Amino acid sequence: MTQTVSRKTYVIVYIALMILLGLTIVAGQFALGVFNTVIAISIAAIKMLLIMLFFMHVRSSGRLTWIVAGAAFFWLSILFGLTLTDFVTRGWLAPFGK
Repeated sequence: MTQTVSRKTYVIVYIALMILLGLTIVAGQFALGVFNTVIAISIAAIKMLLIMLFFMHVRSSGRLTWIVAGAAFFWLSILFGLTLTDFVTRGWLAPFGK
């Protein structure tokens, strides 16, 4: 079931990762408010997907590996969601002692 991935594919994925790294650096230079976080997380998610699919060989793996990777990604999204809800609602509360 394992497929051989060509060197050309690895080079293309590496170049894509370097381009995304450059985009991350460029996006960090601009003050876009809330969109800085959205752009940074989006770029990081794309990089994570490329690394997971090609360098961790999930793309050519069996169904069980896909299920485990999907469950891990789902759990990570739950953790990010809970963390972001805490972060977003912090401004709504009055400071302690006032």
